[in-house]
Amino acid sequence: MELRKKEEIKHANKLKTLLKDALDREKIASNKKFYSITWSSKKFIKEWLLNELLNTNKKFLDYCCGEGETCLFLAKEGVDVTGIDISDVSIKLAEEKALKEVIKDNLNFLVMDGENMTFSDNTFDVIFCSGVLHHLDINKAFQELNRVLKPNGKIICNEPLAYNPIFQLYRKRTPQLRTEWEAEHILKKEDIYLAKKYFNKLEIRSFHLATLLAVPFRKTKIFNFILGFLEKIDFILLKIPFIKWLSWQVVFILEKPKKSK
Repeated sequence: MELRKKEEIKHANKLKTLLKDALDREKIASNKKFYSITWSSKKFIKEWLLNELLNTNKKFLDYCCGEGETCLFLAKEGVDVTGIDISDVSIKLAEEKALKEVIKDNLNFLVMDGENMTFSDNTFDVIFCSGVLHHLDINKAFQELNRVLKPNGKIICNEPLAYNPIFQLYRKRTPQLRTEWEAEHILKKEDIYLAKKYFNKLEIRSFHLATLLAVPFRKTKIFNFILGFLEKIDFILLKIPFIKWLSWQVVFILEKPKKSK
């Protein structure tokens, strides 16, 4: 196994173990506070997944699933779910949660390298990638995602962007939260557009720019009001071609995989 992958496993396992019993997760991982403002992207992804999967026989893969929150949610809705992660600690925590929720028949967790998956070609109808591609060799990841996706399948990805100078400064000041590989591979435009090598259709949406200003108010009574107001500003700002790349996160959807003959 490559050294970078060993470091990713070690880092992920250490962080997951620390977070498991932490009463205040922000003391362990200060970036957790920023996720208080991600309501709009989470809502978009949740609605998209339910629209694609609910009341169907489609097979779903959570690619690098972490502790499996999305897997558990969809399994409860009756979806045929598989979650993989290179971190054995993450998979163990996900399995423990599944046992507590009494979910068995339609949910499967596996320790697996996302760059070298053991699934057969054309296995999954829908794949979800959340905050994982910058941990990987993105070319290998896209190649594998293309391979295991069915010809009519779809992939939805949620990733951080590298262009906002304030957020990049925060990343440099918190090196303990990520590996050296991860820090150097936050996604840029060329990384996202690389997907066109493997997929014929790419749709991109930007999220979370002005809303970052709501983070200091997350524990106050006026948080929802401020967040809602800033969401409206983002709705306008993130339609501007240059400005949209300064957002914290991007959601992109891949369709029509280019299959080798």
